[in-house]
Amino acid sequence: MLQFFKGLKITFLTLVISSIIFTLSHYFSNVWLPWTPIIGNVLYGLFIIIIIFAAQFSRSRFSLLSALWLLFYLSIEQQMPWSVWLEVNAQWQVLFGATLFVLLDFIKDRGLLSVHTLYRFFLLGLCGALSFLWLSVSQWFLITYAEYDVVINWGKYLTIELPLLLSVLAILTRSLLKASLLNSAILVSYAVWCLNYYQWLTLPWSILLTILVAHYLLVVIIDSYFLAYRDELTNLPSRRALNQLVLSLGRKYTVAMLDIDHFKKFNDTYGHDIGDQVLKLVAVKLAQVRGGGRVFRYGGEEFTIVFSRKDASHARVELERLRQAIADYKIVIRQPQRKTKQDRKGSKRDNTKSVSVTISIGLAVKAPKQKFEQVLKLSDQALYRAKKKGRNNVSD
Repeated sequence: MLQFFKGLKITFLTLVISSIIFTLSHYFSNVWLPWTPIIGNVLYGLFIIIIIFAAQFSRSRFSLLSALWLLFYLSIEQQMPWSVWLEVNAQWQVLFGATLFVLLDFIKDRGLLSVHTLYRFFLLGLCGALSFLWLSVSQWFLITYAEYDVVINWGKYLTIELPLLLSVLAILTRSLLKASLLNSAILVSYAVWCLNYYQWLTLPWSILLTILVAHYLLVVIIDSYFLAYRDELTNLPSRRALNQLVLSLGRKYTVAMLDIDHFKKFNDTYGHDIGDQVLKLVAVKLAQVRGGGRVFRYGGEEFTIVFSRKDASHARVELERLRQAIADYKIVIRQPQRKTKQDRKGSKRDNTKSVSVTISIGLAVKAPKQKFEQVLKLSDQALYRAKKKGRNNVSD
């Protein structure tokens, strides 16, 4: 069942680390307290930085969330035209904020300066209207049915606690089901919003928002790194990450080039969507490489494994293990099928198929005065020899 909760690890670590940071900020208030006025002024600059930075890297939800936090901070720190109204309507404010977090958790990142922005402003207005409507309806319900015991005992939780509970369940579920630093950051932001409303978190907003904005900035930087150095399909490090590794390699290493056998024929038979499934499943097996190996997607159906400070005999043992594991692995693929007349009558057909794939591997060891490009070329030539020998083998 844990396989469905892909974001469990990220969510847990984010909540634990955030809890530690907020707790330390509370207990060591004497450190930041003298700097509070300066922190409050610097915060405006941080807001501008994260709004621009997140938009630049197509993380428009962080830009929008930061802009809303900035508007809120201005409302409580400066005498804005709506500041008094927000203070009087605290219940609407907390519900509106909760619905905004849910909205931002479910919408997709789009261009900040696009037609989608107008649609999002419409959704923001809709969240405000729904919050107002919920308060009105719940108050009417409590007054109308005030004589019933269930309303007397539980009615006080209807106006605020029920929608907040539903909101946190939606955000938490989303964070657990999908491994996303952005979703976990929204969960932390929601927790700060609610804990402050109930006065369980008593830090000044300048400190709370500084921590949150720093969190957002860190997430955007990490996401940008993975965007640049991770292959989107297989989630393996990309060729750019391989080039980065080359800069830190010593004088002794072994390079292996791997290729999925008959992959073009496989694509022609089953289609590119099924081919992508196979690439991802093979990548999962290759990611389990041991013995100090680091695997990269080189391009297409080709992969590269670098064994730093290892000789050919050491690398060959691990490569043989990977080759055999992939050859023995039955890959279950889903084939999209058109509905026939028999299907429409209610008969069920199995649209899954088990297939096996193999890989060929070429191996090369760095010789004195050789550059990485030369070693890589030698491993590619060894890969060609492995295919000439019948595929599904390791050659050097």
